[in-house]
Amino acid sequence: MYFNQKPGDKAEFVEKLQAEGKNILMTGDGLNDAGALMQSDVALTIADKAYHFSPASDAVLEASRFELLARFIRFTKTSLKIVYISFAISFLYNIIGISFAVSGNLSPIIAAILMPISSVSVVAFATFSTRLMAKIKFRVS
Repeated sequence: MYFNQKPGDKAEFVEKLQAEGKNILMTGDGLNDAGALMQSDVALTIADKAYHFSPASDAVLEASRFELLARFIRFTKTSLKIVYISFAISFLYNIIGISFAVSGNLSPIIAAILMPISSVSVVAFATFSTRLMAKIKFRVS
């Protein structure tokens, strides 16, 4: 951790680390370090009022929830697994649909109806799975 850095110094430091092949998670207040946040691979802003703030970052974490930062970072692995599962579901669904279409057992009208349903169902699965896992993993007493 580096403290008391000028905005330009922060962005240069992030750029230097990236040139060394490192992935950078930059955390800041989003005001005087906007350049470094934009340069980083992942930008996280800590703010008192997350809903009244629009910094140059990928995510905003309320300051009162800062102690959960490590858990949020670990949760990204769970979220990535959900994305992979969603991709697998979509892939299998399309393989099955293509096999029916190629064999002539699926009319174009039914295919036209099933395609948007497929997309919506995969997005719904990913959304609800992520929300459910977040509720399970982030129960705060």
